[in-house]
Amino acid sequence: MAAEASSAVGSSASSAGGFAPFLVDSLFQRSLDDMIKALRSAPGGESSLIHRLLAEIRREIRSTDSDTKFLALQKLTYLSSLYFLDMSWAAFHALELLPSSVPAFKRTAYLSASLSFHPSSTDLLPLATHQIRKDLQSPNPSLSSPALHLLALSSSPDLALHLSNDLLSLLSSPRAAVHVRCRAVITSLPVLRLTPDSARAFLPKLVEALSPSSPLLSAAAGIFCELVCSGDPRPYLPLAPDFHQVLLECRNNWILIKILKIFARLLVLEPRLKRKLVDPICELMRRSPAKSLVFECLRVVFCSFPDEETAFQLAVEKVKEFVAADDDPNLRFLGLHALAMLGPGQSWAVEENREAIVKSLADPDPNIRHEALRLIMNMVFENNVVEISSLLINYALRSDPEFSNEILDAILVTCSRNFYELVLDFDWYVSLLAEMVRNPHFMKGEEVERQLIDIGLRVKEARSELIRVARVLLIDPALLANQFLHRVLSAAAWISGEYIQFSRNPLEIVEALLQPRTSLLPSPVRAVYIQAVFKIFTFCFNFFVNVGAVSDSKCNTDENTGAESEDSSDVTTFKMESLEMKELLTSKSIIYILNLIVTSLVPLSECDEVEVQERACNVLGLVLLLNGIEEWKTDDVDWRIDGKIREIVTVMSAAFSEELGPVSIHAQKRVLVPEGLELKENLSDLDVILRNNDVPSSLSISFSSRIHSHNEDMEESEPATESTSLLAEHRKQHGLYYLPTDKDENGSNEYPRANDVTNSVSSEKTTNDLLKLTDQSLISRSTKPAKPRPTVVKLDEGVDLPSSSSEYVKEPTGDLLSGAVRDVLFRSDETSSTIQKTLSENFTERRAKETSTISNVDSLLKDNSSPREREIGSSSSRKNKHHGQSKERNKNTRKNETKEEKGNRSSARSSHHHGRHKLKQRVESGDPSLDKAPQTQAIQDFLL
Repeated sequence: MAAEASSAVGSSASSAGGFAPFLVDSLFQRSLDDMIKALRSAPGGESSLIHRLLAEIRREIRSTDSDTKFLALQKLTYLSSLYFLDMSWAAFHALELLPSSVPAFKRTAYLSASLSFHPSSTDLLPLATHQIRKDLQSPNPSLSSPALHLLALSSSPDLALHLSNDLLSLLSSPRAAVHVRCRAVITSLPVLRLTPDSARAFLPKLVEALSPSSPLLSAAAGIFCELVCSGDPRPYLPLAPDFHQVLLECRNNWILIKILKIFARLLVLEPRLKRKLVDPICELMRRSPAKSLVFECLRVVFCSFPDEETAFQLAVEKVKEFVAADDDPNLRFLGLHALAMLGPGQSWAVEENREAIVKSLADPDPNIRHEALRLIMNMVFENNVVEISSLLINYALRSDPEFSNEILDAILVTCSRNFYELVLDFDWYVSLLAEMVRNPHFMKGEEVERQLIDIGLRVKEARSELIRVARVLLIDPALLANQFLHRVLSAAAWISGEYIQFSRNPLEIVEALLQPRTSLLPSPVRAVYIQAVFKIFTFCFNFFVNVGAVSDSKCNTDENTGAESEDSSDVTTFKMESLEMKELLTSKSIIYILNLIVTSLVPLSECDEVEVQERACNVLGLVLLLNGIEEWKTDDVDWRIDGKIREIVTVMSAAFSEELGPVSIHAQKRVLVPEGLELKENLSDLDVILRNNDVPSSLSISFSSRIHSHNEDMEESEPATESTSLLAEHRKQHGLYYLPTDKDENGSNEYPRANDVTNSVSSEKTTNDLLKLTDQSLISRSTKPAKPRPTVVKLDEGVDLPSSSSEYVKEPTGDLLSGAVRDVLFRSDETSSTIQKTLSENFTERRAKETSTISNVDSLLKDNSSPREREIGSSSSRKNKHHGQSKERNKNTRKNETKEEKGNRSSARSSHHHGRHKLKQRVESGDPSLDKAPQTQAIQDFLL
């Protein structure tokens, strides 16, 4: 490029007769090579030099000398391409260089113009209309190609409208080079999108390029593939015979891939195309050595031909070859991706490749691991969800952090899909969530928190297991220092407070919620902890006061705690638990809880966080109220008849008596807007109002009196990085705050490491556990569950639920280009008047051509009509000789059934032939009724 620049500069200088006025600027101007060397050797980095280079370019680009301007544009283009700099300010300077006769100058000017023009800054493009038209009409490819490049990348609607005729003439010009005509075909796509009215002029030429013998076939196939796949495919249904002809006769793999993508869209709209595509696609899978083409055939077969047994079986065999390619990870990925396209009805194909899929979980390529995991989770059903999830959890322990969390996320998403439809045993699933937390790479705390609370709200039978899991999480002080577990601990604290009636030892949970290491938690989580203590203490004191009557009332409806008994076995179980609770909750234990609450929460009553301070003050207020009544602290039972105690207990139980349930996601939408409330009122002046009423920071008032001793107590809380020796000393000094733990063999009381996997298996054992997945069937089988599935509350069932599979073809959204294509291909009379006047004679010739090709298309698509199709049929029959006898038997059995149908078909063909003869006469006579769009079906029967 630098050599071209220097030669171009020299030729320009010699032709201009010297550049004496700009001799100094030209001599000291930095060339592109000099700029690149300076960037690479800059001592302070490239960024420090770019600003100075841009300043030089801005000064040089204003020069009237074309050589200086060319070098400046060349350097600016390099910087913009490499560092993504905005060069829209140089658009006019690029246009100034377009009329240059030097090819190097012109190419650089076109490239700079394509980079500097944006959809919002195309006002200067009309200045270049004449020059672009002149270059398009030039027989020199070095001039027309850059002009087409600019028109394709930075065109505007006005420019595309003015140059559409020139582009059309270049597209059909036999004198232009083939690669230039291909560029013109590709440029027609952005022109069609900018000016849909030009579709009537361009589409006939593009359809002609779909001929297998056309040199423009590659570009035309790419254009139609983009049009069909990015918009509404229905207007392109009449072109199905042309696409079918290309599929039969073309040998270019790239073109065949584009044609298969087009048919994948059209098959959804016209299933009758299936019987004409099965044999060609099967032949492509058999003979083609190109793996990309074979994969595209697999995509079409799996998505559109699930009922064609021969094609589907052949596709499954090809997938096995892909998955078994040990030397090529790309083929393994494509094989797994192809299997993921199968639906539940074709799960037997996944079952045949089960071992290869499971081994792919240990592949070093992360894309293959992710695809194998997604494929396994898509084949999880009710009968295998327990085994597969448990084995994947164990495998996640030995995986890298990223893939380990991918496994956990896949299990969470799959098991919670559609209100936990795959989960039959919620006790198992809750324990599985607790097992996830022990993973050393766990980072899914937010989702686990949501599911724990959601299960508690929706499944009543799982609440006892939730309490057990919450207790295990809360009593472990080593989990408090892990920031990824804070959300899970928050859910555990909320569950322990909301469903404390299912706990066997509330005192133990209170001690866990008030342990000193809770100072490591963030303020929102500590607020949940304190609120849980409030609920648990309310339950304990309520049970202590009503110890005589609680058992009888609880058997029917426990209005104190909101729990209900459903059968006699639950009543018996509750009576036994009530006796245990009666022995546990005595006056001494209640006094112990009160003292523990006061010791732990008094420092928090002066906390800076409002949420923590408010909840601590609420609990301390209740404790202060109860400490003022001395009667319940004695052994005398007459205090239970005291009206004051009864009144306090009634108020306390009423605060948490109503059971919480799930809330519909559409609940807010059902709330009526109160009359007079303006939700859409303009609040632009709110900032001014708040600014005028702002209170200076110096006048801010503190609403709490600080006590220095309390702050000192808070400062005594240990940080997360405190050494184990200090922790042991702190335990000795403040043993009241710690749960009783047994010493290990070494006699140390050190905290265990967070998420320490004890009794972990070796890597060899983990690999063996992973291979156990090959013993699990990936096919759904109906099995009788050990116990009935509990009831899951579903408030939003059937209302805006996320769908697992989306439709392949979306409804049209009023695309102007699709409408224009529909008008042309269906010969509608809704066209612009200007184009109709200029191209009326061409349209008449086009109709005659289409009428003459109808008979050709009909003969092409008849059974066994083309030599290529006969060749495919003969080769397939030779390769499938072992299926010949069964096919012959099927033909004999259907022979009598189709005899009458063949007779009707022959009469229909003769009538179609007679109709086409009449149609040709009407076209030649210029019948205007031919311009009306058909109102019945897109593809006529005789075309299929």
